[in-house]
Amino acid sequence: GKLGRYPPWPGKIVNPPKDLKKPRGKKCFFVKFFGTEDHAWIKVEQLKPYHAHKEEMIKINKGKRFQQAVDAVEEFLRKTKGKDQASSHNSSEEKNRRNSSEERGKQSAGEEKRKAILSEGKLKKGTGEGKKRVSSVSSERGSKSPLKRAQDQSPRKRGRPPKDEKDLTIPESSTVKRVMTGTVAGFKWPPSVSEPVKDSDPHFHHFLLSQTEKPAVCYQAITKKLKVCEEETGSTSIQAADSTAVNGSITPTDKKIGFLGLGLMGSGIVSNLLKMGHTVTVWNRTAEKCDLFIQEGARLGRTPAEVVSTCDITFACVSDPKAAKDLVLGPSGVLQGIRPGKCYVDMSTVDADTVTELAQVIVSRGGRFLEAPVSGNQQLSNDGMLVILAAGDRGLYEDCSSCFQAMGKTSFFLGEVGNAAKMMLIVNMVQGSFMATIAEGLTLAQVTGQSQQTLLDILNQGQLASIFLDQKCQNILQGNFKPDFYLKYIQKDLRLAIALGDSVNHPTPMAAAANEVYKRAKALDQSDNDMSAVYRAYIH
Repeated sequence: GKLGRYPPWPGKIVNPPKDLKKPRGKKCFFVKFFGTEDHAWIKVEQLKPYHAHKEEMIKINKGKRFQQAVDAVEEFLRKTKGKDQASSHNSSEEKNRRNSSEERGKQSAGEEKRKAILSEGKLKKGTGEGKKRVSSVSSERGSKSPLKRAQDQSPRKRGRPPKDEKDLTIPESSTVKRVMTGTVAGFKWPPSVSEPVKDSDPHFHHFLLSQTEKPAVCYQAITKKLKVCEEETGSTSIQAADSTAVNGSITPTDKKIGFLGLGLMGSGIVSNLLKMGHTVTVWNRTAEKCDLFIQEGARLGRTPAEVVSTCDITFACVSDPKAAKDLVLGPSGVLQGIRPGKCYVDMSTVDADTVTELAQVIVSRGGRFLEAPVSGNQQLSNDGMLVILAAGDRGLYEDCSSCFQAMGKTSFFLGEVGNAAKMMLIVNMVQGSFMATIAEGLTLAQVTGQSQQTLLDILNQGQLASIFLDQKCQNILQGNFKPDFYLKYIQKDLRLAIALGDSVNHPTPMAAAANEVYKRAKALDQSDNDMSAVYRAYIH
């Protein structure tokens, strides 16, 4: 389902990982969002009551993923209520100590635990592990610092408590202290009159990630203007710009934006650029695909050269190296529109040699070049939750800030041209190989008399559990291969990744084996189906 970007999102306050430093400045808390693995640092003044805003949230967002998250909140509340009822007698004294005189008699301990908040914050993925504890906390009413008391409460000893105790042990990434709702991709509640307006965009932070095998030990937030910082490890630092863009909370660039290529990925990107208030001129090889975006407010470009000549920054997202070259070097192509100062951002997944060649011809005409392939699929593109891998002109990367916020949740700046292409191919090599393994397992289960659904249930309970695994298995079980990521494109990426290995004499036997299976699927006319249709290559 869709992961809503703009409305508030349900979540709960948790303890951050030990190696995650708390941001300086105003007091904030670490939040885990329901229905996702996202985490965020949330400022105290940005917390809001869950129940008071629940109906408003539901009206704002009708998405399936959001509804699932709300359902998860309600389930959590129901479980909490059951625990409270079972332990209401034993916890009465503790409740009276926590509640202020104004609160006494108004709320039960269970109601206190169910007290929820709305927040906005910076998302971070996959931080924190291990089993922790759910603790009850006091109500916000009658307190200027409601969250401090939650921190001050003395924790219980570690271990598994009896079922009738108020605290329960659940396998989560960190200690759950309070149910709350927070933003995904930076929903911003209207600031109070007394809140000062900040110069820098508070939603678009940059984080330094260490390129080591250990989890990133430095999540130092810096301002919107990028800075370079050397990690203590001495390893090369990269910039991860976690985007929390939302209409109204960021200022779209005043530069004119062009976009070439309205395929599965490009369509969602353009839609989000328009939603964020950008001025966009579009072009597509088959012009009828432009009609929908013209209705949404985009302008129509007759040729790639015309789009580039009339826009300040032109993005392109096409299928493969040949298409990328033809777009730039062909008749009425991008290169004919390049003049000194014109900017070109290629978001296509191609090989490093191709992107380096394109960068050279663009720069030779005085243009500025950035490669920015994206990791994701059609759904993530529509939701504005892509991961952007950028390399090339650092200044252009900064100029694309609001655009990247509109289309993605995170962007990485990887240095010189070619680095992003290599990284993207490696990412898709892993993804494509995993998909083939999933299909191989499901078909082996079938021919050996095992339930495919049971296999999925087992995998979903183990360490391999992921949205990708579940969605692709569901595609196979339902026989639904509507493309979210074309099979022909993942095969192309595997082919290019294998060639990358060849160029440095590095073995890629897993990718090579997977590539053969995808080639078999293509021979069975599965090219225009989703990558999960590789399953059909295994059917005897």
